[in-house]
Amino acid sequence: MVYGVVQNFQQALRMRGGWKGLLTHMYTNGDYPFKFGTLMGVDSAGNKYYENRVDYPFGQHRWVEPGDIHNFDSTSIPPEWHGWMTSMNDTPPASEEAYFEAAKKNILPTTNDSHSPDDHNVGYVNEENTEKHNWKHFHNLTQVRSRGYGIGNPTVGLPPGVKDQYYTQPGSPYNSASMKPLEFIGDLDEGNKSIPLEQHRKYKSAKWADRLRTPEEKDAIMLKAEAEALKAIEAEKDLASKLAQQRASRGAGTLL
Repeated sequence: MVYGVVQNFQQALRMRGGWKGLLTHMYTNGDYPFKFGTLMGVDSAGNKYYENRVDYPFGQHRWVEPGDIHNFDSTSIPPEWHGWMTSMNDTPPASEEAYFEAAKKNILPTTNDSHSPDDHNVGYVNEENTEKHNWKHFHNLTQVRSRGYGIGNPTVGLPPGVKDQYYTQPGSPYNSASMKPLEFIGDLDEGNKSIPLEQHRKYKSAKWADRLRTPEEKDAIMLKAEAEALKAIEAEKDLASKLAQQRASRGAGTLL
């Protein structure tokens, strides 16, 4: 067992270019310094993709070593390599043209004329001639968002106060087009000149006003409500008494 560990260290030292590269990868990638495989390709972000179908079980036989080891994010993996990493296909992007040419031979010819600009629909659309809207090699901008109000996100380089980059559905409370301006409907300190205007307790709803009230104010409102309820009960009793007197003044009616 010890001999095997020593062999792994020696092989890792050769692959990582010395102790500095080995220790760096041990710190950032865990067991990857001792995981060996065939280099299948490198993307524009410098991520290196490896495969080893002999020594590792399915699901662990493909892995990526990030180009930026200190700021790596899963969204840095481009779509074409993501399909290969998750075993959606077995052809890395570097060999996909040959795969397309071989796959086109299996397409059955038809008698219908086609005006399509492409001669096949195998695989994904190549973005070689289109503008890419990725930031710091993030093909999915979900991570580019603030971690709190006025904080930003230093991990992805988002300064405080800058708008988040991830997509939100129309109507979402996080969608700027759906955010309603703050409008107050009342002021608990209205008319109180002893309190500066900027310190007034303004509210936008009845629930908000209840949260701003002091315990003494809440008790006063409760006592006022109880007094009004008693007053309403007394008024109902007076009305009932008057109606009874009116019925009594009319007599019992004629008995047959």
